[in-house]
Amino acid sequence: MTGAKVHSEGAGPFTTRVTWRPEAGVTAVWESRLARKRALLTVHAAGEAEPRTRTADSVSVGRMRRLNAVAACAFTIGGALFALGAGLAQFGPGDMTSAWIYFTGGLFFNTGGYASLLQAINTPDRDHEAGALAARRWRWWSYEPGRIDWLSTFVLFAGTLVFGVNLVDSLLHGLSVQQVNRIVWAPDMVGCVLFLISGHLALVEVCHGRPRLLPHDLAWWIVAVNQLGSFLFMASAVTAFTRPSSGDMVSAAVANWGTLTGAACFSVGGVLQFYERPAPSTSSATPSRIRSRPKRNS
Repeated sequence: MTGAKVHSEGAGPFTTRVTWRPEAGVTAVWESRLARKRALLTVHAAGEAEPRTRTADSVSVGRMRRLNAVAACAFTIGGALFALGAGLAQFGPGDMTSAWIYFTGGLFFNTGGYASLLQAINTPDRDHEAGALAARRWRWWSYEPGRIDWLSTFVLFAGTLVFGVNLVDSLLHGLSVQQVNRIVWAPDMVGCVLFLISGHLALVEVCHGRPRLLPHDLAWWIVAVNQLGSFLFMASAVTAFTRPSSGDMVSAAVANWGTLTGAACFSVGGVLQFYERPAPSTSSATPSRIRSRPKRNS
């Protein structure tokens, strides 16, 4: 039947891939990350040996390319700054120099997190009747927790904000051990947990269900490298706890090396993200229809 849904995939309440027939003899496949990152869906007509990709309108493609460039650049620079700060903390002049470098890197992480959320908010919606992607009106905010891409990027952005609290508090002087653990270490732990949750949701989105190995998929590598970075950040946070009895960290070396290697992972993920972007649009036409309210991705 024309426009009928054939199959949907995902995990729990989330849908990450939908297959339907917009017209007789044509099958369309929408994937959450492919639509968000590359502004594409796949169509396969009867009699064709290989499926073809169908690109969204030029406005949507331009938006996704710009947001991807901002996010990729922000995570690349932010990760590099965190790695530098950790290196200086381990081998360099002192804690305050590292703290200011961390703070600057945190601003880049904030930017990358929000740009990633904006990608999810403004992802072109699927048009079941046309078997294509339809543009949305630009929005700076939305609330769509039923979408795995929105929830993953929102949790990521929230994690960067919590890290920001940790980084601002780390600039304070004269804190007691209890204050350090409460206002510096605790937000660090919360931020790491949020990063891990976001990374797991991203893996579910890429794998369309239970996380698994997809070594030939660039998106999987980006998500996997970032998730490794989140685990390393968590190891760093756990060992950065200050013992009340001695006033020393559990392990300053592990905390510094965990931050350095985890940050390097995010920087590598940012570089890889430059390659996961929509192709330049060959059409200068504006979309014929822009939806003021998105359909639910069911």
